[in-house]
Amino acid sequence: MFSVIFPGQGSQLVGMGKDLYNKYSFVQNLFKEADDTLGFSLSNLILNGPKDVLDLTENTQPAIFLVSYSIFKLIKEEFNIDLNKANFFAGHSLGEYSALAAAGSLSLSSTLKILKIRGKAMQSSVPKGVGGMVAVLGSEIKEIENIILENKSKYECYIANDNSEGQIVLSGNIEDLEKMITDLKAANIKNIKLPVSAPFHCKLMNKATLVMSEEISKLNFEEPKNTLISNVTGKEISNSNELKNLLVKQIESRVRWRESVLLMINKGINQFIEIGPGKILSGLIKRIDRSIKVSAINTEEDIKLININE
Repeated sequence: MFSVIFPGQGSQLVGMGKDLYNKYSFVQNLFKEADDTLGFSLSNLILNGPKDVLDLTENTQPAIFLVSYSIFKLIKEEFNIDLNKANFFAGHSLGEYSALAAAGSLSLSSTLKILKIRGKAMQSSVPKGVGGMVAVLGSEIKEIENIILENKSKYECYIANDNSEGQIVLSGNIEDLEKMITDLKAANIKNIKLPVSAPFHCKLMNKATLVMSEEISKLNFEEPKNTLISNVTGKEISNSNELKNLLVKQIESRVRWRESVLLMINKGINQFIEIGPGKILSGLIKRIDRSIKVSAINTEEDIKLININE
Protein backbone atom coordinates (compact mmCIF):
# COMPACT_ATOMS: atom_id res chain seq x y z
CA MET A 1 0.00 0.00 0.00
CA PHE A 2 1.29 3.46 -0.83
CA SER A 3 0.54 7.15 -0.40
CA VAL A 4 1.42 10.12 -2.59
CA ILE A 5 2.51 13.28 -0.77
CA PHE A 6 3.21 16.84 -1.91
CA PRO A 7 5.62 19.37 -0.35
CA GLY A 8 4.84 22.85 0.96
CA GLN A 9 6.58 26.18 1.20
CA GLY A 10 10.33 26.00 1.75
CA SER A 11 10.90 23.40 -0.98
CA GLN A 12 11.27 25.97 -3.76
CA LEU A 13 14.47 26.67 -5.63
CA VAL A 14 15.24 28.50 -8.87
CA GLY A 15 15.39 26.00 -11.73
CA MET A 16 13.14 23.38 -10.11
CA GLY A 17 11.68 21.13 -12.80
CA LYS A 18 13.96 22.64 -15.46
CA ASP A 19 15.27 19.33 -16.85
CA LEU A 20 11.74 17.98 -17.28
CA TYR A 21 10.57 21.29 -18.78
CA ASN A 22 13.41 21.28 -21.33
CA LYS A 23 12.78 17.68 -22.39
CA TYR A 24 9.00 17.32 -22.39
CA SER A 25 6.54 19.48 -24.36
CA PHE A 26 3.83 18.14 -22.01
CA VAL A 27 5.44 20.05 -19.13
CA GLN A 28 6.01 23.12 -21.31
CA ASN A 29 2.29 23.18 -22.13
CA LEU A 30 1.32 23.03 -18.45
CA PHE A 31 3.73 25.87 -17.65
CA LYS A 32 2.25 27.92 -20.54
CA GLU A 33 -1.27 27.28 -19.23
CA ALA A 34 -0.13 28.56 -15.85
CA ASP A 35 1.33 31.73 -17.40
CA ASP A 36 -1.90 32.34 -19.33
CA THR A 37 -4.01 31.71 -16.23
CA LEU A 38 -2.07 34.07 -13.96
CA GLY A 39 -1.30 36.74 -16.54
CA PHE A 40 2.46 36.76 -15.93
CA SER A 41 5.38 34.42 -16.61
CA LEU A 42 5.42 32.17 -13.57
CA SER A 43 7.38 29.70 -15.71
CA ASN A 44 10.24 32.17 -16.25
CA LEU A 45 10.31 32.92 -12.52
CA ILE A 46 10.52 29.20 -11.71
CA LEU A 47 13.18 28.45 -14.31
CA ASN A 48 15.32 31.58 -14.04
CA GLY A 49 14.43 33.47 -10.86
CA PRO A 50 15.38 35.83 -9.32
CA LYS A 51 15.25 33.91 -6.04
CA ASP A 52 13.98 36.84 -3.94
CA VAL A 53 10.93 37.19 -6.19
CA LEU A 54 10.31 33.43 -6.29
CA ASP A 55 10.51 33.42 -2.49
CA LEU A 56 7.61 35.87 -2.17
CA THR A 57 4.79 33.79 -0.70
CA GLU A 58 2.31 34.81 -3.40
CA ASN A 59 4.72 33.42 -6.03
CA THR A 60 6.15 30.50 -4.07
CA GLN A 61 2.80 28.81 -3.52
CA PRO A 62 1.62 28.59 -7.15
CA ALA A 63 5.20 27.83 -8.26
CA ILE A 64 5.68 24.78 -6.03
CA PHE A 65 2.21 23.59 -6.94
CA LEU A 66 2.85 23.91 -10.68
CA VAL A 67 6.09 21.93 -10.49
CA SER A 68 4.50 19.22 -8.31
CA TYR A 69 1.41 18.94 -10.52
CA SER A 70 3.51 18.84 -13.71
CA ILE A 71 5.65 15.99 -12.38
CA PHE A 72 2.57 14.09 -11.21
CA LYS A 73 0.86 14.39 -14.60
CA LEU A 74 4.05 13.64 -16.54
CA ILE A 75 4.49 10.35 -14.67
CA LYS A 76 1.14 9.15 -16.06
CA GLU A 77 1.46 10.74 -19.51
CA GLU A 78 5.02 9.75 -20.46
CA PHE A 79 5.84 6.84 -18.15
CA ASN A 80 2.40 5.20 -17.87
CA ILE A 81 2.56 5.00 -14.06
CA ASP A 82 -0.83 5.69 -12.48
CA LEU A 83 -0.26 7.28 -9.07
CA ASN A 84 -4.04 7.64 -8.65
CA LYS A 85 -3.88 4.00 -7.53
CA ALA A 86 -2.53 5.38 -4.25
CA ASN A 87 -4.48 4.60 -1.09
CA PHE A 88 -4.08 8.16 0.21
CA PHE A 89 -3.04 11.61 -0.97
CA ALA A 90 -1.70 14.23 1.44
CA GLY A 91 0.25 17.47 1.27
CA HIS A 92 2.00 19.79 3.69
CA SER A 93 0.10 23.10 3.93
CA LEU A 94 0.01 24.40 0.33
CA GLY A 95 0.84 20.82 -0.69
CA GLU A 96 -2.70 19.92 0.28
CA TYR A 97 -3.82 21.93 -2.76
CA SER A 98 -1.41 19.95 -4.96
CA ALA A 99 -2.98 16.78 -3.57
CA LEU A 100 -6.47 18.10 -4.35
CA ALA A 101 -5.59 18.94 -7.95
CA ALA A 102 -3.80 15.62 -8.48
CA ALA A 103 -6.85 13.80 -7.12
CA GLY A 104 -9.06 15.60 -9.64
CA SER A 105 -10.91 17.76 -7.12
CA LEU A 106 -9.68 21.10 -8.54
CA SER A 107 -8.49 22.10 -12.02
CA LEU A 108 -4.98 23.39 -12.72
CA SER A 109 -6.22 26.93 -13.37
CA SER A 110 -8.48 27.04 -10.29
CA THR A 111 -5.65 25.81 -8.05
CA LEU A 112 -3.17 28.33 -9.44
CA LYS A 113 -5.60 31.21 -8.93
CA ILE A 114 -6.56 30.24 -5.37
CA LEU A 115 -2.91 29.72 -4.36
CA LYS A 116 -1.92 33.13 -5.74
CA ILE A 117 -4.71 34.66 -3.62
CA ARG A 118 -3.80 32.48 -0.60
CA GLY A 119 -0.12 33.43 -0.78
CA LYS A 120 -0.86 37.13 -1.08
CA ALA A 121 -3.40 37.02 1.77
CA MET A 122 -1.03 35.14 4.07
CA GLN A 123 1.87 37.48 3.25
CA SER A 124 -0.18 40.62 3.94
CA SER A 125 -2.05 39.34 7.00
CA VAL A 126 0.67 40.66 9.33
CA PRO A 127 3.00 43.63 8.59
CA LYS A 128 6.49 42.56 7.54
CA GLY A 129 8.85 42.29 10.50
CA VAL A 130 6.07 41.84 13.08
CA GLY A 131 5.70 38.07 13.01
CA GLY A 132 8.02 35.12 12.56
CA MET A 133 8.57 31.39 12.96
CA VAL A 134 11.03 29.29 14.95
CA ALA A 135 11.94 25.62 14.47
CA VAL A 136 12.32 23.61 17.68
CA LEU A 137 14.50 20.50 17.42
CA GLY A 138 14.82 17.42 19.57
CA SER A 139 11.80 18.06 21.78
CA GLU A 140 8.47 16.28 22.22
CA ILE A 141 5.25 18.08 21.32
CA LYS A 142 3.87 17.79 24.89
CA GLU A 143 6.95 19.51 26.33
CA ILE A 144 6.50 22.50 24.00
CA GLU A 145 2.75 22.65 24.63
CA ASN A 146 3.45 22.75 28.37
CA ILE A 147 5.97 25.61 28.04
CA ILE A 148 3.42 27.64 26.01
CA LEU A 149 0.65 26.91 28.53
CA GLU A 150 2.76 27.67 31.61
CA ASN A 151 3.88 31.01 30.17
CA LYS A 152 0.65 32.20 28.52
CA SER A 153 0.64 35.34 30.71
CA LYS A 154 4.18 36.21 29.49
CA TYR A 155 3.84 35.56 25.78
CA GLU A 156 1.53 34.15 23.11
CA CYS A 157 3.17 31.63 20.81
CA TYR A 158 1.58 28.87 18.75
CA ILE A 159 2.59 25.48 17.41
CA ALA A 160 2.32 25.96 13.64
CA ASN A 161 3.73 22.63 12.44
CA ASP A 162 4.01 19.28 14.18
CA ASN A 163 6.31 17.89 11.50
CA SER A 164 7.96 14.80 12.92
CA GLU A 165 9.45 13.30 16.04
CA GLY A 166 11.70 16.08 17.32
CA GLN A 167 10.77 18.76 14.79
CA ILE A 168 8.17 21.37 15.72
CA VAL A 169 7.67 24.87 14.29
CA LEU A 170 6.36 27.81 16.32
CA SER A 171 4.63 30.99 15.11
CA GLY A 172 3.98 34.30 16.81
CA ASN A 173 4.90 37.95 17.10
CA ILE A 174 8.66 38.50 17.05
CA GLU A 175 8.67 39.89 20.61
CA ASP A 176 6.76 36.88 21.96
CA LEU A 177 8.96 34.44 20.09
CA GLU A 178 12.09 36.07 21.55
CA LYS A 179 10.69 35.59 25.07
CA MET A 180 9.92 31.94 24.34
CA ILE A 181 13.39 31.42 22.84
CA THR A 182 14.85 32.56 26.19
CA ASP A 183 12.80 29.86 27.95
CA LEU A 184 13.76 27.24 25.35
CA LYS A 185 17.45 28.04 25.82
CA ALA A 186 17.04 27.82 29.60
CA ALA A 187 15.62 24.32 29.11
CA ASN A 188 18.48 23.40 26.74
CA ILE A 189 16.05 23.00 23.83
CA LYS A 190 17.61 23.68 20.44
CA ASN A 191 15.82 26.24 18.26
CA ILE A 192 16.42 28.02 14.95
CA LYS A 193 14.77 31.19 13.64
CA LEU A 194 13.34 30.55 10.18
CA PRO A 195 13.81 32.93 7.22
CA VAL A 196 10.10 33.72 6.79
CA SER A 197 8.36 37.07 6.89
CA ALA A 198 5.04 35.98 8.40
CA PRO A 199 3.78 33.79 11.26
CA PHE A 200 1.92 31.09 9.31
CA HIS A 201 -0.62 28.65 10.76
CA CYS A 202 -1.69 30.61 13.80
CA LYS A 203 -4.46 33.06 14.71
CA LEU A 204 -2.34 36.02 13.55
CA MET A 205 -3.36 34.86 10.05
CA ASN A 206 -6.99 35.80 10.71
CA LYS A 207 -7.17 38.34 7.87
CA ALA A 208 -6.06 35.64 5.45
CA THR A 209 -8.73 33.31 6.83
CA LEU A 210 -11.42 35.88 6.00
CA VAL A 211 -10.10 36.25 2.44
CA MET A 212 -9.87 32.49 1.90
CA SER A 213 -13.30 31.85 3.38
CA GLU A 214 -14.83 34.07 0.73
CA GLU A 215 -12.67 32.76 -2.14
CA ILE A 216 -13.05 29.06 -1.34
CA SER A 217 -16.83 29.43 -1.14
CA LYS A 218 -16.77 30.41 -4.85
CA LEU A 219 -14.94 27.24 -5.92
CA ASN A 220 -16.56 24.05 -7.18
CA PHE A 221 -14.80 21.00 -5.84
CA GLU A 222 -15.25 17.65 -7.60
CA GLU A 223 -15.26 14.56 -5.41
CA PRO A 224 -11.58 13.50 -5.32
CA LYS A 225 -10.50 10.20 -6.89
CA ASN A 226 -8.29 9.50 -3.88
CA THR A 227 -8.81 9.63 -0.13
CA LEU A 228 -7.28 12.87 1.19
CA ILE A 229 -5.77 13.42 4.64
CA SER A 230 -6.38 16.82 6.24
CA ASN A 231 -3.61 18.94 7.76
CA VAL A 232 -6.10 20.31 10.28
CA THR A 233 -7.36 17.00 11.71
CA GLY A 234 -4.70 14.50 10.68
CA LYS A 235 -7.62 12.35 9.51
CA GLU A 236 -9.42 11.40 6.31
CA ILE A 237 -11.62 14.02 4.65
CA SER A 238 -15.11 12.63 4.13
CA ASN A 239 -16.74 14.97 1.57
CA SER A 240 -16.41 18.23 -0.39
CA ASN A 241 -18.25 20.35 2.19
CA GLU A 242 -15.90 19.22 4.93
CA LEU A 243 -13.01 19.83 2.57
CA LYS A 244 -13.98 23.48 2.03
CA ASN A 245 -14.28 24.09 5.78
CA LEU A 246 -10.93 22.44 6.49
CA LEU A 247 -9.11 24.45 3.80
CA VAL A 248 -10.36 27.64 5.45
CA LYS A 249 -9.39 26.40 8.93
CA GLN A 250 -5.97 25.32 7.63
CA ILE A 251 -4.77 28.95 7.44
CA GLU A 252 -4.76 29.37 11.25
CA SER A 253 -4.51 25.74 12.33
CA ARG A 254 -1.56 23.56 13.25
CA VAL A 255 -0.24 21.40 10.40
CA ARG A 256 -0.57 17.93 11.91
CA TRP A 257 1.91 16.26 9.59
CA ARG A 258 3.30 13.75 12.08
CA GLU A 259 -0.24 12.66 12.99
CA SER A 260 -1.20 12.42 9.31
CA VAL A 261 1.76 10.18 8.50
CA LEU A 262 1.13 7.96 11.54
CA LEU A 263 -2.53 7.60 10.55
CA MET A 264 -1.55 6.42 7.07
CA ILE A 265 1.07 4.01 8.45
CA ASN A 266 -1.46 2.62 10.93
CA LYS A 267 -3.84 2.02 8.01
CA GLY A 268 -1.24 -0.16 6.30
CA ILE A 269 0.81 2.29 4.21
CA ASN A 270 4.39 1.04 3.81
CA GLN A 271 5.54 3.37 1.02
CA PHE A 272 5.39 7.14 0.48
CA ILE A 273 6.08 8.83 -2.86
CA GLU A 274 6.88 12.55 -2.57
CA ILE A 275 6.09 14.46 -5.76
CA GLY A 276 7.61 17.92 -6.17
CA PRO A 277 10.77 19.93 -5.56
CA GLY A 278 13.16 18.83 -2.83
CA LYS A 279 12.81 15.95 -0.39
CA ILE A 280 11.79 17.66 2.85
CA LEU A 281 8.77 15.42 3.49
CA SER A 282 10.81 12.29 2.79
CA GLY A 283 13.23 13.35 5.52
CA LEU A 284 10.39 13.99 7.97
CA ILE A 285 8.83 10.58 7.32
CA LYS A 286 12.16 8.87 7.94
CA ARG A 287 12.28 10.62 11.32
CA ILE A 288 8.78 9.32 12.10
CA ASP A 289 9.39 5.70 11.02
CA ARG A 290 12.70 4.53 9.54
CA SER A 291 11.20 1.24 8.34
CA ILE A 292 8.97 2.95 5.77
CA LYS A 293 10.01 3.09 2.09
CA VAL A 294 10.18 6.71 0.90
CA SER A 295 10.96 8.13 -2.56
CA ALA A 296 11.35 11.80 -3.55
CA ILE A 297 10.49 12.28 -7.23
CA ASN A 298 11.60 15.44 -9.04
CA THR A 299 13.86 14.35 -11.94
CA GLU A 300 13.55 11.95 -14.87
CA GLU A 301 15.93 9.53 -13.14
CA ASP A 302 13.73 9.58 -10.03
CA ILE A 303 10.67 8.76 -12.15
CA LYS A 304 12.43 5.81 -13.81
CA LEU A 305 13.22 4.38 -10.35
CA ILE A 306 9.59 4.42 -9.16
CA ASN A 307 8.68 0.97 -7.87
CA ILE A 308 5.25 0.88 -6.30
CA ASN A 309 4.18 -1.45 -3.48
CA GLU A 310 0.57 -2.20 -4.35
